[in-house]
Amino acid sequence: MFKLVGFLKPFRKECIAGPFFKLLEAILELLLPTVVALIVNNGIGRGDKTYVLQMGALMIGMAILGYGCSLVCQHYAARASQGFGTDLRNALFKHISSLSYAELDRFGTPSLINRLTSDVNQLQLAVAMLIRLVIRAPFICIGAIIMAMILDFRLSLILLVSAPVIGVILYFIVSRTAPLYRGYQGKLDRMGAVLSENLTGVRVIRAFAKGRAEQQRFKETSEDLTGTAIHVGRIAALLNPATSLVVNGAIILILWAGGLHIDSGSLSQGEIIAFINYVTQILLALIVVSNLVIIFTKAASSGARVSEVLATQASIANGEKAVPSAAADKISAPPAIAFESVSFGYSATGELALDGITLSIAKGETIGIIGGTGSGKSTLVNLIPRFYDAVKGAVKVNGANVKDYQLEELRSLIGMVPQKAMLFTGTVADNIRWGNPGATAEDVAEAARAAQAEEFISKLPQGYDTVLVRGGLNLSGGQKQRLTIARALAAKPDILILDDSASALDYSTDAALRKALRETAAGKTLLIVSQRVSSVRHADRILVLDDGKIAGLGTHEELLASCQVYQEVCRSQLSGEEAVS
Repeated sequence: MFKLVGFLKPFRKECIAGPFFKLLEAILELLLPTVVALIVNNGIGRGDKTYVLQMGALMIGMAILGYGCSLVCQHYAARASQGFGTDLRNALFKHISSLSYAELDRFGTPSLINRLTSDVNQLQLAVAMLIRLVIRAPFICIGAIIMAMILDFRLSLILLVSAPVIGVILYFIVSRTAPLYRGYQGKLDRMGAVLSENLTGVRVIRAFAKGRAEQQRFKETSEDLTGTAIHVGRIAALLNPATSLVVNGAIILILWAGGLHIDSGSLSQGEIIAFINYVTQILLALIVVSNLVIIFTKAASSGARVSEVLATQASIANGEKAVPSAAADKISAPPAIAFESVSFGYSATGELALDGITLSIAKGETIGIIGGTGSGKSTLVNLIPRFYDAVKGAVKVNGANVKDYQLEELRSLIGMVPQKAMLFTGTVADNIRWGNPGATAEDVAEAARAAQAEEFISKLPQGYDTVLVRGGLNLSGGQKQRLTIARALAAKPDILILDDSASALDYSTDAALRKALRETAAGKTLLIVSQRVSSVRHADRILVLDDGKIAGLGTHEELLASCQVYQEVCRSQLSGEEAVS
């Protein structure tokens, strides 16, 4: 939590000047009851209208000056809190962007969104209240007690006795609500996860007629969140009435004792009015303090959640090695990609997704990767651009360990087309050019032709200038896949990885795509991950994975003769004549 204070350093002036002007306002406010006492005793009591008008004008002047001080403080508080929130939000987003898949998977997208929005907003509010009220409210309380003691020390003892009672109330509320606020934020994350699943999976939910079941699941999650909010609200709601009860009880005692003092002549009417005004100021200040306690309790919970993300170190750190230059002589050149006894598991205590993978891929070679669901195909290719790091062994690109590369340099060598097609809001051309901002219109068109996307792009309302919305929801699955392939081709990488990225294409389009890739990506290292034998059978070599291990490696014909796993896949997809042709 205290690490976040560093984000206030650029706003030192606002953090000092704001409370200073608020302090001036508080001083003026504390003097007003004394001026009222003087008006009652010296003006009204003596019938001196001139004195009343003069002191009244003084009160108006003090009120205007206090109002001006308050406005200045408000200005500085707004600048500091909004600036703090902006800087923190930017830093948090930048840090989240630097985290590896492992850390992102651990936090979860809904939780990170809540921390980036709701939690930062709560901290922003706390900063504004810190500047505006943290100095003023305690100063009013202490100052009013001191002024009351000056007026009548014996009556002020009633206030001093009330202070510990109020302290006990505050402690009770804070100790009960702090853990509840942390639980509330966690349940808010869970509701965000349920909501995200329902919105992204709405087609699946409707296809399986699970609308009512999902509505019930969301209702239960929402009611759980509501129950926690009501519980913490009930406890927090005790603060204001309990504080008011104690202070109003003190006022009753003061009025009773003050009446006795007036009868005895030891206290004037103006002084008892001023005394009651000071007690009222204390009451209002304590109400503010009670609200501040709730705000800062929430902020402490939010600060811990934000600090947790900022304190999380990315498990994948940048290397420092320069990218090796590719050798012109393919005989002496290191392999484009090499796996040396690589093992990987998504959990330190779980089963290995890859176990003892050793593989060398030459520059310009086309490798097909096939295997059953969960065999480790996507996991294998995700290790090349360092989306994850191998648990054992080494992954090398151009002869250098991927851990030695700067991440940006490493990933600039690789064009990755993921399983799930992801596009961005913007035009078709912008999406193709996304991996290579300097690509010309001809480069964009060439990449679209190779990806078999030119035909459907030409039929769009504005062609390449057609705007895609919300991740390309105005396109079909196959169209989105072809655009993601075009995006990777436009970047002109040395290594191109297609991770089951043609699954939504029909066989004729898939065949045309593979033919275009052989021409366009000639000389580039190409990895094709697929569940279709037809997509990989013409590759230079085919890697067969089974349960995270290499079950076979060779050409289509070699694997048909020697690899049982590959034979079973071929029998399930191809006729006898197709398998051997």
